[in-house]
Amino acid sequence: MTESTNAVSVTRRIPATAKRIFAVLADPARHPEIDGSGMVRAALTGPVHGVGGSFVMAMHNDEMGDYEMTNHVVAYEEDRKIAWEPVMSAAAREEDVGEVGIPAHHRWGYTLVPEGADLTVVTETFDCTESPEWLQHAVRGGRRWVDAMAATLEKLAAVAAPANEP
Repeated sequence: MTESTNAVSVTRRIPATAKRIFAVLADPARHPEIDGSGMVRAALTGPVHGVGGSFVMAMHNDEMGDYEMTNHVVAYEEDRKIAWEPVMSAAAREEDVGEVGIPAHHRWGYTLVPEGADLTVVTETFDCTESPEWLQHAVRGGRRWVDAMAATLEKLAAVAAPANEP
């Protein structure tokens, strides 16, 4: 794990091609399979095709209940890099309704670096450097997500394994 003041990264070597891994990351329907936080429920829109696109995810956590996040794609380099900035687009709790549509300026992303024919170094990053102070505090500068990120990369490794060819 690496971290700066308000950004954290977790890296794992995954025995699969960058192409296979990227295909999972660019398909929001696959995100519930790899989510290490347990918060991602379902994709409400289809695959990602480039910067400027977006995808919507149904989410849930014990504090907020059910909610939706629209994820705006801010980086996309096929088989190498993908990142998005989430914005809450629906909320179940009355106290969260005021946050709907307001960017919190945090980013989730993945960088893939091939190492040989069937091995890829995958780094997941959460960055809240540009987020409001309340969010930076709530997620402890991103450190709140480190265990979930490690779990996500473990699940990604299992899902992208060549034995799981569709």
